Amino acid sequence: MKTKITLLIGIALVILTSCVKNNPKPAWIKIEKWQLEANPLLSGSEGDLIHNFSEAWVYVDNKVVGVFELPIKLPILLEGAKEIVIFPAIKNNGIAKSKKIYPFVESYRATINLVAGQTVLLNPTTRYSSISNFSFVEDFESASIKFVTDPNSNASISQVPHTDPGRTGYCGHIALTQSDSLWTGTTNDGMVLPKQGAEVYLEIEYKNTNDILTGVLAITIPSSIVTHPYIRLNKQTNPVWKKTYIDLKEIVSYSPSTDYFEQFLQILLNKGMVSSDVYIDNIKVIHF
Repeated sequence: MKTKITLLIGIALVILTSCVKNNPKPAWIKIEKWQLEANPLLSGSEGDLIHNFSEAWVYVDNKVVGVFELPIKLPILLEGAKEIVIFPAIKNNGIAKSKKIYPFVESYRATINLVAGQTVLLNPTTRYSSISNFSFVEDFESASIKFVTDPNSNASISQVPHTDPGRTGYCGHIALTQSDSLWTGTTNDGMVLPKQGAEVYLEIEYKNTNDILTGVLAITIPSSIVTHPYIRLNKQTNPVWKKTYIDLKEIVSYSPSTDYFEQFLQILLNKGMVSSDVYIDNIKVIHF
């Protein structure tokens, strides 16, 4: 299916490009970056509204135009009233070549009037779907931290205020040294997550001078725990806040007998380093 979609998009872009060369006055659509709004039906359960919907799947009159990084200005060889539908998309697992419509947020729809030589400006908005289920949210704004530090850890996590321009509130901080070189934290409640190919995602913001290993514990009552190490978030030379979306569907669906799951983060001082700092925030596990 992915190959077919990629091929169709490629064909559409080739046709679009060749036609524009022969038509000096297409209509234009300029699409600005996504804005994420609160969904009142969720009553704030979605937590902070920071996002990284950097991409967009664009359809005009039910025909795919392509997948683009926003902002973008697109030539369209159509005129008159047309319906445009834009789907928020992510770099799945942080991989630039793996772009996917994010299933938990709504598309943007509008009817626009296309005129040759003129530009229509769109400021697309989206919000989490009202049927989204947030099994875990940690924004570090409560009095207690929702991660449980593993007894084998010799480092700890603390709640500290944001110091970066434009950011407010608090985040989690893990400081590693050669003597305090390991921190492992797990979510404080077991999560019953849907299987059979259902969409399940981890959202995480991070700013790090050390690698972060993400993973899942699959727990079966009474005493079976299977550890699934997964995506590694590489250290940054010039650390800035990043947000990524990690696809947990395969891990969860391939654990059919598991009773519940726990998300874990593990930070081990990188080889050759004397110390490092990791900051994390707005961590969510989401599914339908």
